[in-house]
Amino acid sequence: MSSTRSAFRFLDRLRVRWSEVDLQQIVFNGHYLMYFDTAVAGYWRALALPYHETMAALQGDLYVRKATLEYEASARYDEQLAVGIRCARIGTSSMVFEAAVFRGEQRLVHGELVYVFADPATQTSRPVPPLLRDWLLGYEAGEAVVTVQTGDWATLGAASRGLRQAVFADELGAPAAAVDDAADAQAVHAVAFNRAGLPLATGRLLATAEGKGPVDQIGRIGRMATEPAMRGAGFGQALLAALAAASRARGDHALVLNAAPGAVPFYARAGFAPTGAVHHEAGVAHIEMRRLP
Repeated sequence: MSSTRSAFRFLDRLRVRWSEVDLQQIVFNGHYLMYFDTAVAGYWRALALPYHETMAALQGDLYVRKATLEYEASARYDEQLAVGIRCARIGTSSMVFEAAVFRGEQRLVHGELVYVFADPATQTSRPVPPLLRDWLLGYEAGEAVVTVQTGDWATLGAASRGLRQAVFADELGAPAAAVDDAADAQAVHAVAFNRAGLPLATGRLLATAEGKGPVDQIGRIGRMATEPAMRGAGFGQALLAALAAASRARGDHALVLNAAPGAVPFYARAGFAPTGAVHHEAGVAHIEMRRLP
């Protein structure tokens, strides 16, 4: 069992809630298993692996065979904790995950979760698929879980359109023009794909003139969309970096974008700052933001 925080590539951060402490004013022992289970969901996200879609494609599912906990110290209300999850070993049909809860560098609780890959109809075990085995071992070895491709609409349009439909039309209720438009033919597009080739995030880069000469050209990032289940895993930031690199390569002197109010902190982490008031684009509120490419 890994005893140090640095042994875990994935850490899920949380804050102890009032409802999770008992009459001793410490976290009730059963909640640590909930912490582990919640962190496992974040682990799949960090792998760029939408759980339900992936298991359906693999024609199986994971079932808990055994869960163990060992308590070393107690967490208290409002403390900030980190829950580490790592795939320790993979057998023929089973997988063993190590889990630990840390307060700073102090390990409070640790344990193991044993899963069996099985037929979802009969719940009889099946061999762990090679794709899933390689995916887990590759992540634990430090390999990248997504690849960002840049290209034209002919190359990346199908992947981009599907993500835009899911986010702009289905989730936000934006009109059809938000899914594709005439500007797509002139744009540089970027799509983040996971190791199975599933598109997880998309965006585009247009050229806009602020003056009359080539030195006045700026890049305009737009149509940023991320698969809902994959948000918060950093794939959108990787996409922004790829679009910014394309903007620098062609000599743009600035980057601008229109951010939904709720996405302003996301873009601020990438160096963008608001430059205007809230306005509406395709029926959705936005704020213009700007940075150097």
